Amino acid sequence: MRPSARYRPVAGVLVCAAILLATACAGDGTPQAAKADKAGPKIELTVATFNEFGYTDLYAEYEAEHPNISIVEERAKTVDDHVKNLDANLTRGSGLADIEAMEVSWIYKYLAKEDKFVDLRKYGADDLRNRWLDWKVAGATTPSGKIIGYGTDIGPEAICYRRDLFAKAGLPTDRAKVAELFQDWPSYFATGRKFKQRVPDSAWYDSAVLTWEAMRNQLIEAYYSNEDRFLGNENPLLKKTWDQVVAGSKDGLSAQLPAWSDAWNAAFKSDRFATIACPGWLLGVIQDKAGAYGKGKWDVADVFPGGGGNWGGSYLTVPAQSPHPEEAAKLAAWLTAPEQQVKVFKKIGSFPSTVDAYEDPQVKSQVNPYFNNAPVGEIFVNRAKNVILKQHKGPRDGEINQIFSAALNRVDDGKQAPGVAWKQALTEAWKAANTRAGS
Repeated sequence: MRPSARYRPVAGVLVCAAILLATACAGDGTPQAAKADKAGPKIELTVATFNEFGYTDLYAEYEAEHPNISIVEERAKTVDDHVKNLDANLTRGSGLADIEAMEVSWIYKYLAKEDKFVDLRKYGADDLRNRWLDWKVAGATTPSGKIIGYGTDIGPEAICYRRDLFAKAGLPTDRAKVAELFQDWPSYFATGRKFKQRVPDSAWYDSAVLTWEAMRNQLIEAYYSNEDRFLGNENPLLKKTWDQVVAGSKDGLSAQLPAWSDAWNAAFKSDRFATIACPGWLLGVIQDKAGAYGKGKWDVADVFPGGGGNWGGSYLTVPAQSPHPEEAAKLAAWLTAPEQQVKVFKKIGSFPSTVDAYEDPQVKSQVNPYFNNAPVGEIFVNRAKNVILKQHKGPRDGEINQIFSAALNRVDDGKQAPGVAWKQALTEAWKAANTRAGS
């Protein structure tokens, strides 16, 4: 689904440090622990993932270097299936894999259950924290300072836009000029209203919900305080964000297309909307859905209103249930090392969260012909470095966000007035937060 990168050879002593298997190397550069592994008992490590992590080749590579390790992947079809299984096995106290993947939108509820997961600092996480962007590490750090997850990919956001529709509206089409239009959200919405006046048959963006998601993720505190107290009506910034989005719906800026719906998929082969909040992985979705129709029409600007934003990404955690926590932690560290993140980027395009990967030429210098030869490597490296907010998300953040998203959908579809939808969302969210707070 995503672009490519290269394998970067590393000197033997650096390999020893990078894959974290021992404190010393043999004379040939092979980590001592790796050599010890070859003589050790056979250990099976299970890795529970969802969708596509691109790890199949990496498993084979790791097994070749560690003959006593056998890796079995248990892949759920969807994030929801994975989370249901994870929750059930946590409650049961057995059945979890040695490594459990965690999607960024859901890991927050497990930070409060830190005793259920291995503190990776025990296996060297403190020495590794500079591998990643600081906000990525913060996302898997518990209030007490434990690190329960190693970062995999991220989804730094830019703005994808339709050059042909911009030209029709008399707006600039050059990427640098487009970027100047979107320095903050008020300017983004203002440009959208100008566009709508000039091109009334097209909307400005795909849906209110995805625009809300992009804006909400820039708030340090959205639904919860830093003490995990549900804020509700006490957060004026959340209400301000809501008001901007519903005003956009009132003015026809939304195409009213729920993400991943059949209508949303089909809309990429039409002129239904002109812009979309665009993490790096969405480029592949646009290309797949728009096909020949969209080639040369879609482009991507090195900008995101209000600074930086992230949509997507995951972590690898080691549950306390694992009978092999040390071996699992080593594997998780190796899978998420810069060298491996570059290989995954090459295979499926998952954008790395490790800073050293950004110096790899085929990450940093990547160009996408479909998007008018946009320098997407440079763009998304810049976007990743612009995500500076360490947003706090409470234990039921995902469920609460679903409540507000459903309310916005009702407003977007004209089924409910904004004020009524807001009050209903607050009531449902308060009940969800407090009912589950002690569970």
